[in-house]
Amino acid sequence: MITEVGKFILLKLLYPWQYRRHSKQPVKRGKVIFLEVRNAVIGNSLQEVYRRISASGDYHVTCHFLQEGVGRRKENVKRTLAFLADMATAEYVFLSEANNCFACFDKRPETKVIQLWHGCGAFKRFGLSSAELKFGSSRRQQQKYPLYHNLDMVTVSSPEVVWAYEEAMGVPGQVVQPVGISRTDVFFDDAYIAAAKDRVRSFLSEHMGSRNKKIIFYAPTFRGDIAAATTPDQLDIEYMKRMLGDRYVLLIKHHPFVKRLPRIAADCSDFALDVTDALNIDDLICAGDICISDYSSLVFEYALFEKPIFFFAYDLDSYNDWRGFFYDYDSLTPGPVVKTTADVVSCIEEAEAGFDPAQVRAFRDQFMASCDGRATERILQMAGLRLA
Repeated sequence: MITEVGKFILLKLLYPWQYRRHSKQPVKRGKVIFLEVRNAVIGNSLQEVYRRISASGDYHVTCHFLQEGVGRRKENVKRTLAFLADMATAEYVFLSEANNCFACFDKRPETKVIQLWHGCGAFKRFGLSSAELKFGSSRRQQQKYPLYHNLDMVTVSSPEVVWAYEEAMGVPGQVVQPVGISRTDVFFDDAYIAAAKDRVRSFLSEHMGSRNKKIIFYAPTFRGDIAAATTPDQLDIEYMKRMLGDRYVLLIKHHPFVKRLPRIAADCSDFALDVTDALNIDDLICAGDICISDYSSLVFEYALFEKPIFFFAYDLDSYNDWRGFFYDYDSLTPGPVVKTTADVVSCIEEAEAGFDPAQVRAFRDQFMASCDGRATERILQMAGLRLA
């Protein structure tokens, strides 16, 4: 774990020095960088923009993978220094989550930094909005090392949530733009949706022999600090199997921050599978017949399909104290909020009898208004990229 002194040396001295010395060179027109903070590959938040720019042949594209939290810190520092040297002469930089490596210097104005935010809507508090809560670092620390400094544009899913991002990031007006979230474009592509469903069904056939059963997917968010994230284990899978196993399968996708995953009992393996490392979340969103979550922003994307969403929020009070929400939770959620597995099953059985999508549709219209399958096109245009 980095000490306060080490953090000061890196963020206030070493990283700014690296950027400034390399920015003495002129900006290279047409140079575009994609930055992944944690991943070792281009993630789905950046994929479509990356694909379009690379395919155009009009730009020189490079990628940097900092792999924060993976391996020795010395290696991460090396990768960060290489990124900063490259960024110093870039015309465009795209990233999808906060990173403080260029928080403590002012970038050159010729370089545009575009944050393709990885989530939709505005659910859990983050940044300055969580400064006084247990989850967030203090306001003083965030102002000392401003995570969202140097951003020229942040893309969000709807005009409704602009205020929340401005508050959380502490950015001036016109930086947060409700042009849509690039990664949602695939949810308007019929060919992608069909292929996603087939991938999930093929997986079920191979691993469970259940290609034709309906799919419940459970996607809880993590608990606690990012570095020591845990995941809920309160869903009674054995009870769900008894009540629903003749017609459903349960696919569980835990948050990528979580390292230790709950075990599924062997006698439930024909009903429930942990697919955290096996299936893409976008494929599950396309293929799932019912979504169970708690405080995860994926419910915004799932709402595009107007299917049932249930909220298993057994620890709502403690989670609210820890992290907090931008909106009143009970008013925000477009589906029943329950605290027991029995209530989850009852909600599923009620939806079988007849599901009215009106509440989900209203939620979608409020929080996903700018996600219409053309977000990537608008982002590229607003950023100033001209593709052949």
